[in-house]
Amino acid sequence: MMTRIVPTLDDRSWQPRARRVVLWSSLFALVVVAVALAVVWSWRDTLPDPLASHWGPGAAAPDGFTSLSGLVFPLVATVILGCAGFGAIGLFGGAAAMTRRMVAASTVWLGGFGASLLLFVTGTQRDLPDASQARLGGWTLAAVIVLPLVPAAVAALLTGPDRPAPATTPVAADAPRVPLAQDERAVWIRRADGGPGPAIGAVVVVGTTVLAAVLREWALLVVPVLLVVVFAVMFAYTVRVDATGLTVRSLLGWPGTHIPADEVERASVTEVDPIRQFGGWGWRVGRGGRIGVVLRSGPGLLVERTGGRSLVITVDDAATGAALLNTLADRSRR
Repeated sequence: MMTRIVPTLDDRSWQPRARRVVLWSSLFALVVVAVALAVVWSWRDTLPDPLASHWGPGAAAPDGFTSLSGLVFPLVATVILGCAGFGAIGLFGGAAAMTRRMVAASTVWLGGFGASLLLFVTGTQRDLPDASQARLGGWTLAAVIVLPLVPAAVAALLTGPDRPAPATTPVAADAPRVPLAQDERAVWIRRADGGPGPAIGAVVVVGTTVLAAVLREWALLVVPVLLVVVFAVMFAYTVRVDATGLTVRSLLGWPGTHIPADEVERASVTEVDPIRQFGGWGWRVGRGGRIGVVLRSGPGLLVERTGGRSLVITVDDAATGAALLNTLADRSRR
């Protein structure tokens, strides 16, 4: 008889991986911005002084001007502060792989956005005698938003999944269960949606579409299209409990997560306050690194797993889902 030994995950074993993710994603963002800054600095003799720095809605000509340093320093400071903020989330709450992916993708996107904005805004003004002649077209704005999504997606893929960490103790004795016969199978499936997210998304999408039409900047239609995708993946999910554990997937398949049954320590129902506990709606990271798929206020399914990780999802009939998951987690120990 052979025994397979599976390494377990203690409450701190995730920290080295989180530190590496924060380090390389922040380094990428800062290096990209530094390269863009070097390029812009090499253009300084070909740029007007002052530079155009702001274009109002519907304005063909710029309505704000500043010096080169006045344009560069706030932008660079924003990227640095953003990296620090995302880094803090990763270092203090990056126990789950999904959190580390979000940190890596957000940090890399921010660096790419800052570098693109710096290059496009200054590049369009090279060799102009007067910055009031500068124009910033819709395609430029769309490119600044869309181009950084490519390295951000690569960063998310490079982050890697969680390591297997089967529980070494039984499911909590006082956790609710569903009575099942020894060979009886059961599956629980629910749709998690609703709340204010879809309404907010509809308003934003309509607003950006109208703005693009009024300005006749048809390239800006890329923005509402992207927003439709973002809201589709952020505010509608399928939640499934079966013998393999808990699976949460958005309508488009990503983002999503899976908690194996043998890593479940306890499932229960908890009351969720989106603003107080998670700072908003959608796929969120709360205090202590808790992952929240938070679409509305009210009862939610709380799953506590090995390694000090946990997930909350606001879904109807959470009590049944929690009880079944505990029962199936018991079976996985056998």
